[in-house]
Amino acid sequence: MKASFPIMAESDEQLAQRLATAAGQILRDLQASGEFADKALGKAGDARANAMLMHELRAARPDDAILSEEEKDNVIRCESSRAWIVDPLDGTREYSEGRSDWAVHVALAIDGVPTVGAVALPGLGLTLTSGSPQPLEPANVPPKMLVSRTRPAAEAVFVAEKIGAELLAMGSAGAKAMAVVRGEADIYLHTGGQYEWDNCAPAAVAMAAGLHVSRVDGSPLVYNCANPYLPDLLICRKEFAADALRLAAEYSPE
Repeated sequence: MKASFPIMAESDEQLAQRLATAAGQILRDLQASGEFADKALGKAGDARANAMLMHELRAARPDDAILSEEEKDNVIRCESSRAWIVDPLDGTREYSEGRSDWAVHVALAIDGVPTVGAVALPGLGLTLTSGSPQPLEPANVPPKMLVSRTRPAAEAVFVAEKIGAELLAMGSAGAKAMAVVRGEADIYLHTGGQYEWDNCAPAAVAMAAGLHVSRVDGSPLVYNCANPYLPDLLICRKEFAADALRLAAEYSPE
C-alpha cells in the first residue's frame, strides 16, 4: 500500500515568486518572437503579463483584493486586509529598447504593510523575493546612488553631491531597488512620482534584506490606499539613511 502525503499549499512567498518569474518569461518570449517592436512591444507585453497574473491570482487567492497598474481600479479593495499589488511590466521603455533594467513586481500588502514581494529581473535571469533574502554585500566606496535614466530627481542629485556619492542612471524602479539589494548601489532616493505598484514589491524585498525603506520624510510606506499615488521613497543601506533623510529635507529648489 502506497503511503499518502498531504499536498502542501503554496505559500504567499512561493506564489509571488512563481508568478513574477512566469510573467517575466512571457515577456522574454514576446521579445524574442519579433511579433511587436518599440511601443507596441511594451503595450502587448503589459497586456499579456497582466492577463496571466490576474488569472493566476484570482484562482490561487480568490478572497484577496488585487491592485494592478493594468486593471481598472475599484476602491472596494480597501476593505480587504490582504491586497496583491502588481506591476506586470515595470520599465516599459527599457523593455521595448531591449535593455535589461526592467522588472515584474508581485507583492502582497497586509493591513497596508508590504509583507510579501517578488521582483523578477528577466533580463538578468533573476527573481529576488522577500521569502529568500540574500546577505547584503559590503557598502561601495564611494557610495553609489541610483537615479532615473530620463528624469533624475533634483533631491537625489543634491544628496549625492553632499555625501560624495557616485550617480548611477538606471531604468525601472524595481531594477533600481534591486540594485541596492544586490550590492551594486547603496542608495535609491526617488521624488519624481510613483504609484503603489511601482514600489510595493521592491519595498517588501528590500525590507526583508535588512535595508532602510521609507518615504523621503522618514514615514512608512503604506499600501492599499484609496488613492494609489505614492510619489516618493528611500531605499538604502541603513548606515546612509539618517544623512539621506536629513539632506533630502534640507534641499530647496532655487
